Amino acid sequence: MNGSIRVGNLLGIPFYVNPSWFLVLALVTFEFGGYLSGFAGLTGLLPWVLGFVGALLLFASVLAHELGHSLVAIRQGIEVKSITLFLFGGLASLEKESQTPGEAFWVAIAGPLVSLALFALFTGIGVSSGVSGPLAAILSLLASINLVLALFNLIPGLPLDGGNILKSVVWKITGNPYRGVVFASRVGQVVGWMGISIGILSVLGLSNFGSIWTLLIGVFLLQNAGMSAQSATLQEKLQDLKAEDAVIPESPIISPDLSLREFANNYIIGKKEWRKFLVTDEQGQLIGAIAVDDLKTVPTSNWTTTPVSELIQPVDLDAIVKSDQSLLEVITLLEQGKFTQLPVVRENGVLVGLLEKASIVSLLEKRTQTNPA
Repeated sequence: MNGSIRVGNLLGIPFYVNPSWFLVLALVTFEFGGYLSGFAGLTGLLPWVLGFVGALLLFASVLAHELGHSLVAIRQGIEVKSITLFLFGGLASLEKESQTPGEAFWVAIAGPLVSLALFALFTGIGVSSGVSGPLAAILSLLASINLVLALFNLIPGLPLDGGNILKSVVWKITGNPYRGVVFASRVGQVVGWMGISIGILSVLGLSNFGSIWTLLIGVFLLQNAGMSAQSATLQEKLQDLKAEDAVIPESPIISPDLSLREFANNYIIGKKEWRKFLVTDEQGQLIGAIAVDDLKTVPTSNWTTTPVSELIQPVDLDAIVKSDQSLLEVITLLEQGKFTQLPVVRENGVLVGLLEKASIVSLLEKRTQTNPA
């Protein structure tokens, strides 16, 4: 998890903290403790202990915010891989996107709604309990921070929750989730540049609005929004392409009737490209595969009389993709790491060829050169 430390499970969801979280924890403790030290009667380490407790409650609020997203996603049948606290807050990592723009909207809005509920809760406790002094100050801080957390995340630009809400709206209007991501990412980039500009002016002493944190958050938004836009653009291209489009020219396909000697002479000796070949029958239907290393199990003296069919191994059905399957689904299979190459077959079982990551990249490069942006 990029150096993050696993600290346990929450409702069955792996929970991590990034090393950057400890820096923020120390800074927030210092800020809270310094603020509380101004109250009469709080001396010694007590303000800092209370500041530390307040910092933990703040991050508990961030965690509750992410749990809001996670629980709605789980209700939609989406697995939550992890929740991570880091420098700029929290992140719930979901297995996949929601199926509809409406479902995507509710996953996105759930976090801010939780933060607004916590704002109301802490405000209500502070008002109804009649507490005063340091405890009232902590409740007020927590209420204010949850309100800021909700409002900040509602800024309509990715990767913020408001960006995901905007994405779902554009998705609903256009019927295309990728256009929603691209549009919300562009807004996120604009917001990021605004944050950077305000932060720089503040650091240079040319403005009283903003701080170094504004600059850092702007950089964070700009980078992540840009990556979201690039990812969505690539996914849209993959969605429009089919598995058969990325089949490797002259894929390694042989007949089961070849002798091992013919196989070695014609396809292996002097050629290092393939270590595994697909085998098809007379109708072109895939019947299995043969690995070059399997030839070692047969004495070379018997290669002339031994057909390829005797060394055929079955192909994992999970590794076979249909010719009209979208490349977005195919790349997902490859990214999961179980397979490096995938046979492509038509509905009637006839083999089209083999594809791999390199052939998909090559296809995208050719299309980019043919249709430059």
